[in-house]
Amino acid sequence: MPNVAANGITIEYEEFGDRGGRPMLLIMGLGAQMVLWHEDFCKQLAARGHHVIRFDNRDVGKSTSLDHLGVPNVVAALGATLTRQPVKAPYLLRDMAADAVGLLDALRIDKAHVVGASMGGMIAQALAIEFPSRVLTLTSIMSSTGNPELPPATPAAMSVLLAPPPTSRDEAIERSVTVFRTIGSPGFEFDEPEVRRRAALSFDRGFNPAGTVRQLVAVLASGSRTEALKAVRVPTLVVHGKDDPLVPFAAGQDTAAAIPGARLLAIAGMGHDMPKAIWPQLIDAISALAARA
Repeated sequence: MPNVAANGITIEYEEFGDRGGRPMLLIMGLGAQMVLWHEDFCKQLAARGHHVIRFDNRDVGKSTSLDHLGVPNVVAALGATLTRQPVKAPYLLRDMAADAVGLLDALRIDKAHVVGASMGGMIAQALAIEFPSRVLTLTSIMSSTGNPELPPATPAAMSVLLAPPPTSRDEAIERSVTVFRTIGSPGFEFDEPEVRRRAALSFDRGFNPAGTVRQLVAVLASGSRTEALKAVRVPTLVVHGKDDPLVPFAAGQDTAAAIPGARLLAIAGMGHDMPKAIWPQLIDAISALAARA
Protein backbone atom coordinates (compact mmCIF):
# COMPACT_ATOMS: atom_id res chain seq x y z
CA MET A 1 0.00 0.00 0.00
CA PRO A 2 1.22 3.57 -0.62
CA ASN A 3 2.17 6.12 2.02
CA VAL A 4 2.72 9.86 2.14
CA ALA A 5 4.52 12.38 4.32
CA ALA A 6 1.87 14.45 6.09
CA ASN A 7 1.88 16.70 9.16
CA GLY A 8 5.40 15.59 10.07
CA ILE A 9 4.68 11.84 9.98
CA THR A 10 4.25 9.07 7.40
CA ILE A 11 0.70 7.89 6.78
CA GLU A 12 -0.15 4.56 5.16
CA TYR A 13 -3.35 4.65 3.09
CA GLU A 14 -5.38 2.82 0.46
CA GLU A 15 -7.84 4.05 -2.14
CA PHE A 16 -10.96 2.45 -3.63
CA GLY A 17 -12.94 3.63 -6.64
CA ASP A 18 -12.42 6.26 -9.28
CA ARG A 19 -10.28 9.23 -8.24
CA GLY A 20 -12.83 11.39 -10.00
CA GLY A 21 -15.53 10.23 -7.59
CA ARG A 22 -16.79 12.03 -4.50
CA PRO A 23 -13.87 11.90 -2.01
CA MET A 24 -14.68 10.03 1.21
CA LEU A 25 -12.18 9.74 4.05
CA LEU A 26 -12.67 6.86 6.52
CA ILE A 27 -11.13 7.27 10.00
CA MET A 28 -10.87 4.25 12.31
CA GLY A 29 -10.90 4.08 16.10
CA LEU A 30 -8.69 3.41 19.11
CA GLY A 31 -5.79 1.09 18.33
CA ALA A 32 -7.59 0.04 15.15
CA GLN A 33 -5.92 -0.11 11.78
CA MET A 34 -7.49 0.88 8.50
CA VAL A 35 -8.13 -2.79 7.70
CA LEU A 36 -11.02 -2.69 10.17
CA TRP A 37 -12.80 -0.75 7.44
CA HIS A 38 -13.54 -3.99 5.59
CA GLU A 39 -12.41 -3.87 1.95
CA ASP A 40 -15.86 -5.03 0.80
CA PHE A 41 -17.46 -2.16 2.74
CA CYS A 42 -15.06 0.24 1.03
CA LYS A 43 -15.79 -1.28 -2.39
CA GLN A 44 -19.53 -0.96 -1.85
CA LEU A 45 -19.11 2.73 -1.01
CA ALA A 46 -16.93 3.13 -4.10
CA ALA A 47 -19.67 1.51 -6.20
CA ARG A 48 -21.93 4.39 -5.13
CA GLY A 49 -19.56 6.83 -6.84
CA HIS A 50 -17.23 7.60 -3.96
CA HIS A 51 -13.45 7.84 -4.08
CA VAL A 52 -12.83 6.07 -0.78
CA ILE A 53 -9.64 6.54 1.25
CA ARG A 54 -8.87 4.50 4.36
CA PHE A 55 -5.67 5.03 6.35
CA ASP A 56 -3.73 4.10 9.47
CA ASN A 57 -3.85 6.78 12.16
CA ARG A 58 -0.58 7.74 13.79
CA ASP A 59 0.66 5.10 16.23
CA VAL A 60 -1.09 2.14 14.54
CA GLY A 61 -0.41 -0.17 11.63
CA LYS A 62 2.13 1.06 9.11
CA SER A 63 1.86 4.77 9.87
CA THR A 64 4.48 6.43 12.06
CA SER A 65 4.81 5.15 15.63
CA LEU A 66 5.64 7.99 17.99
CA ASP A 67 7.58 5.88 20.48
CA HIS A 68 9.94 8.76 21.27
CA LEU A 69 7.01 10.42 23.07
CA GLY A 70 6.99 7.72 25.73
CA VAL A 71 4.09 5.82 27.28
CA PRO A 72 1.67 7.93 29.34
CA ASN A 73 0.29 6.75 32.67
CA VAL A 74 -3.23 5.77 31.66
CA VAL A 75 -4.35 5.20 35.26
CA ALA A 76 -3.29 8.74 36.18
CA ALA A 77 -5.01 10.07 33.06
CA LEU A 78 -8.26 8.28 33.95
CA GLY A 79 -8.04 9.58 37.50
CA ALA A 80 -7.55 13.14 36.28
CA THR A 81 -10.51 12.77 33.95
CA LEU A 82 -12.78 11.53 36.74
CA THR A 83 -11.81 14.46 38.97
CA ARG A 84 -12.12 16.99 36.10
CA GLN A 85 -8.40 17.79 36.18
CA PRO A 86 -6.26 18.50 33.10
CA VAL A 87 -4.77 15.41 31.44
CA LYS A 88 -1.22 15.47 30.10
CA ALA A 89 -0.90 13.81 26.70
CA PRO A 90 1.78 13.45 24.01
CA TYR A 91 -0.74 14.71 21.45
CA LEU A 92 -4.45 15.47 21.10
CA LEU A 93 -7.29 14.49 18.79
CA ARG A 94 -6.87 17.77 16.91
CA ASP A 95 -3.34 16.67 16.01
CA MET A 96 -4.78 13.46 14.60
CA ALA A 97 -7.33 15.54 12.67
CA ALA A 98 -4.40 17.54 11.27
CA ASP A 99 -2.87 14.24 10.13
CA ALA A 100 -6.03 13.52 8.15
CA VAL A 101 -5.93 16.98 6.58
CA GLY A 102 -2.27 16.40 5.73
CA LEU A 103 -3.27 13.21 3.92
CA LEU A 104 -5.92 15.10 1.96
CA ASP A 105 -3.30 17.71 1.06
CA ALA A 106 -0.89 15.03 -0.15
CA LEU A 107 -3.65 13.51 -2.30
CA ARG A 108 -4.60 16.99 -3.58
CA ILE A 109 -8.13 16.69 -2.24
CA ASP A 110 -9.61 20.03 -1.25
CA LYS A 111 -12.70 18.72 0.58
CA ALA A 112 -13.99 15.30 1.55
CA HIS A 113 -16.94 13.50 3.05
CA VAL A 114 -15.52 12.47 6.42
CA VAL A 115 -16.64 9.26 8.15
CA GLY A 116 -15.27 8.25 11.55
CA ALA A 117 -15.94 5.27 13.80
CA SER A 118 -15.49 5.36 17.60
CA MET A 119 -12.32 7.40 18.28
CA GLY A 120 -12.32 7.98 14.54
CA GLY A 121 -15.66 9.73 14.98
CA MET A 122 -14.05 11.98 17.57
CA ILE A 123 -11.24 12.77 15.14
CA ALA A 124 -13.82 13.44 12.43
CA GLN A 125 -15.63 15.82 14.79
CA ALA A 126 -12.35 17.59 15.57
CA LEU A 127 -11.67 17.86 11.84
CA ALA A 128 -15.06 19.51 11.27
CA ILE A 129 -14.37 21.90 14.16
CA GLU A 130 -10.75 22.79 13.38
CA PHE A 131 -10.82 22.54 9.56
CA PRO A 132 -14.42 23.25 8.53
CA SER A 133 -13.49 24.23 4.97
CA ARG A 134 -12.15 20.70 4.33
CA VAL A 135 -15.34 18.83 5.27
CA LEU A 136 -18.25 18.29 2.88
CA THR A 137 -20.26 16.07 5.23
CA LEU A 138 -19.63 14.48 8.62
CA THR A 139 -20.63 10.96 9.66
CA SER A 140 -19.92 10.06 13.30
CA ILE A 141 -20.40 6.35 14.06
CA MET A 142 -20.58 4.87 17.60
CA SER A 143 -18.71 7.91 18.91
CA SER A 144 -19.05 10.69 21.48
CA THR A 145 -18.67 14.42 22.08
CA GLY A 146 -16.45 13.79 25.10
CA ASN A 147 -19.13 15.25 27.37
CA PRO A 148 -18.12 14.20 30.93
CA GLU A 149 -21.78 13.99 31.98
CA LEU A 150 -22.45 11.04 29.67
CA PRO A 151 -22.83 7.54 31.14
CA PRO A 152 -19.66 5.42 31.19
CA ALA A 153 -18.93 2.12 29.51
CA THR A 154 -20.20 -1.00 31.22
CA PRO A 155 -17.74 -2.59 33.66
CA ALA A 156 -17.21 -5.54 31.28
CA ALA A 157 -16.47 -3.24 28.34
CA MET A 158 -14.11 -1.11 30.40
CA SER A 159 -12.36 -4.23 31.66
CA VAL A 160 -11.49 -5.49 28.17
CA LEU A 161 -10.44 -2.01 27.08
CA LEU A 162 -7.95 -1.66 29.94
CA ALA A 163 -6.70 -5.27 30.08
CA PRO A 164 -2.91 -5.73 29.82
CA PRO A 165 -1.80 -5.99 26.18
CA PRO A 166 -1.18 -9.39 24.60
CA THR A 167 2.42 -10.48 24.15
CA SER A 168 2.15 -12.76 21.10
CA ARG A 169 0.26 -13.18 17.85
CA ASP A 170 -1.91 -15.97 19.25
CA GLU A 171 -2.73 -13.91 22.35
CA ALA A 172 -3.59 -10.92 20.18
CA ILE A 173 -6.05 -12.97 18.15
CA GLU A 174 -7.69 -14.46 21.25
CA ARG A 175 -7.87 -11.01 22.85
CA SER A 176 -9.64 -9.64 19.78
CA VAL A 177 -12.22 -12.42 19.98
CA THR A 178 -12.80 -11.66 23.66
CA VAL A 179 -13.06 -7.92 23.03
CA PHE A 180 -15.59 -8.17 20.22
CA ARG A 181 -17.65 -10.79 22.01
CA THR A 182 -17.86 -8.29 24.87
CA ILE A 183 -18.47 -5.03 23.02
CA GLY A 184 -19.95 -6.29 19.75
CA SER A 185 -23.53 -6.33 18.52
CA PRO A 186 -25.83 -8.65 20.51
CA GLY A 187 -28.57 -8.39 17.89
CA PHE A 188 -26.46 -9.80 15.07
CA GLU A 189 -24.45 -12.93 14.39
CA PHE A 190 -20.91 -12.91 15.77
CA ASP A 191 -18.51 -13.66 12.91
CA GLU A 192 -15.62 -15.22 14.83
CA PRO A 193 -13.63 -16.35 11.76
CA GLU A 194 -13.68 -12.79 10.41
CA VAL A 195 -12.64 -11.35 13.77
CA ARG A 196 -9.73 -13.78 13.91
CA ARG A 197 -8.71 -12.94 10.34
CA ARG A 198 -8.73 -9.20 10.99
CA ALA A 199 -6.81 -9.64 14.24
CA ALA A 200 -4.13 -11.72 12.54
CA LEU A 201 -3.86 -9.23 9.68
CA SER A 202 -3.57 -6.33 12.12
CA PHE A 203 -0.88 -8.06 14.17
CA ASP A 204 1.11 -8.87 11.06
CA ARG A 205 0.88 -5.30 9.78
CA GLY A 206 2.06 -3.78 13.05
CA PHE A 207 1.69 -4.42 16.78
CA ASN A 208 1.98 -1.26 18.88
CA PRO A 209 0.23 -1.39 22.30
CA ALA A 210 2.12 1.72 23.47
CA GLY A 211 0.61 3.62 20.55
CA THR A 212 -2.87 2.58 21.65
CA VAL A 213 -2.15 3.98 25.12
CA ARG A 214 -1.05 7.30 23.59
CA GLN A 215 -4.24 7.41 21.53
CA LEU A 216 -6.41 6.66 24.57
CA VAL A 217 -4.78 9.44 26.57
CA ALA A 218 -5.28 11.78 23.59
CA VAL A 219 -9.02 11.06 23.82
CA LEU A 220 -9.04 11.77 27.56
CA ALA A 221 -6.94 14.93 27.25
CA SER A 222 -9.01 16.39 24.42
CA GLY A 223 -12.02 16.96 26.65
CA SER A 224 -15.52 17.84 25.54
CA ARG A 225 -16.36 19.06 22.03
CA THR A 226 -19.99 19.82 22.88
CA GLU A 227 -19.79 23.60 22.66
CA ALA A 228 -17.51 23.63 19.62
CA LEU A 229 -19.81 21.23 17.75
CA LYS A 230 -22.61 23.78 17.94
CA ALA A 231 -20.73 25.76 15.30
CA VAL A 232 -20.51 22.85 12.82
CA ARG A 233 -22.59 23.64 9.75
CA VAL A 234 -21.97 20.70 7.42
CA PRO A 235 -24.65 18.04 6.82
CA THR A 236 -24.14 15.49 9.59
CA LEU A 237 -25.18 11.90 10.22
CA VAL A 238 -24.78 10.29 13.64
CA VAL A 239 -24.99 6.49 13.73
CA HIS A 240 -25.18 4.67 17.03
CA GLY A 241 -26.18 1.26 18.28
CA LYS A 242 -28.85 1.09 20.93
CA ASP A 243 -26.91 -1.76 22.58
CA ASP A 244 -23.39 -0.29 22.64
CA PRO A 245 -21.69 -1.25 25.93
CA LEU A 246 -18.50 0.74 25.33
CA VAL A 247 -19.87 4.09 24.15
CA PRO A 248 -23.49 4.03 25.34
CA PHE A 249 -26.35 5.11 23.07
CA ALA A 250 -26.72 8.33 25.07
CA ALA A 251 -23.42 9.47 23.53
CA GLY A 252 -24.92 9.24 20.04
CA GLN A 253 -27.98 11.17 21.16
CA ASP A 254 -25.73 13.80 22.70
CA THR A 255 -23.66 14.10 19.51
CA ALA A 256 -26.75 14.55 17.33
CA ALA A 257 -28.16 17.14 19.74
CA ALA A 258 -24.91 19.13 19.72
CA ILE A 259 -24.61 19.50 15.92
CA PRO A 260 -27.28 21.70 14.29
CA GLY A 261 -29.46 19.74 11.88
CA ALA A 262 -27.73 16.40 12.52
CA ARG A 263 -29.69 13.23 11.79
CA LEU A 264 -29.49 10.37 14.30
CA LEU A 265 -29.65 6.85 12.90
CA ALA A 266 -30.29 4.54 15.86
CA ILE A 267 -29.79 0.83 15.18
CA ALA A 268 -31.36 -1.74 17.49
CA GLY A 269 -29.09 -4.67 18.33
CA MET A 270 -25.93 -2.84 17.28
CA GLY A 271 -23.09 -2.68 19.78
CA HIS A 272 -19.59 -1.28 19.31
CA ASP A 273 -18.84 -2.77 15.91
CA MET A 274 -20.26 -2.73 12.39
CA PRO A 275 -21.65 -6.19 11.53
CA LYS A 276 -22.16 -6.94 7.85
CA ALA A 277 -25.93 -7.08 8.35
CA ILE A 278 -26.07 -3.32 8.90
CA TRP A 279 -23.83 -2.40 5.95
CA PRO A 280 -26.71 -1.80 3.48
CA GLN A 281 -28.44 0.57 5.92
CA LEU A 282 -25.19 2.31 6.76
CA ILE A 283 -24.01 2.68 3.16
CA ASP A 284 -27.44 3.97 2.09
CA ALA A 285 -27.40 6.58 4.86
CA ILE A 286 -23.82 7.74 4.21
CA SER A 287 -24.43 7.97 0.46
CA ALA A 288 -27.70 9.86 0.94
CA LEU A 289 -25.90 12.34 3.17
CA ALA A 290 -23.16 12.83 0.56
CA ALA A 291 -25.81 13.45 -2.11
CA ARG A 292 -27.11 16.39 -0.06
CA ALA A 293 -23.74 18.12 -0.52
